[in-house]
Amino acid sequence: MTSTGLVQRIEIDGQPATAASLLWPALVQTGHFTAMQVRGGRVRGLDRHLARLDAATRELFGQGLDGERVRALIRQILRDDFPAATVRVYVHAPDGEPSLMLTVRPPTELPAAPAERAQSLKSVPYQRPFPHIKHLGGFAQAHHIELVRRAGYDEALLTGPDGAISEGAITNIAFFDGTDVVWPDAPHLSGITMQLVEPRLPAAGLPTRHAPVTLADLPSYSAAFVTNAWGVRPVRRIDDLAYGIDEELMERVSAAYDEVPWDTV
Repeated sequence: MTSTGLVQRIEIDGQPATAASLLWPALVQTGHFTAMQVRGGRVRGLDRHLARLDAATRELFGQGLDGERVRALIRQILRDDFPAATVRVYVHAPDGEPSLMLTVRPPTELPAAPAERAQSLKSVPYQRPFPHIKHLGGFAQAHHIELVRRAGYDEALLTGPDGAISEGAITNIAFFDGTDVVWPDAPHLSGITMQLVEPRLPAAGLPTRHAPVTLADLPSYSAAFVTNAWGVRPVRRIDDLAYGIDEELMERVSAAYDEVPWDTV
């Protein structure tokens, strides 16, 4: 995976960030965001990103968010010197009105070979509060990720009572039973990549459904994969259970993702 992760530009409501304008985002964790990969001024699922931002702004702050305003601010912060980038759009409301902070980081590129981007997951007993919102203040998620990485894993797998699987700390997860792709139906954030891939799977010969999945169920599945803004990656291990990389499955899922059109910002 290629990305330095360093923030290269920050703007708040179209103005360069200053120490004063960063005080609220730095000290107040009430807000939400979306993250996207931009290539040549285009984004996969732009309408879904805008819908996510609008819905969460209505729920948290009681008012909508104009998608054209968001698009204009993305275009402005990219200018002509970021043909490829990771862009995050954060929404706060310091004066009761939505305020948008945008950040630009280098783009994230996953290795082409499935084996090189395969993930190992460690289950942890945690479910995000208000999981349908991509909200701020995710200390528990971040700390779980740090702990599982210290233990030699790539990602934390969030679980609830009786080992019910909901999602990864920064991913959605799906399992393959040899016929169907099964997405856990426990409370989770419906990620943009998940939203884009799932409806395209039946056309690729992969029926998809949502159902309860627990840690005890894992041996009954032959493969698994995760999705997020970086793309689609196979799972090679969950706790002590090893999964083989199903090359055909990943080719179909990756092809479905590759078919998603890029929208002009």
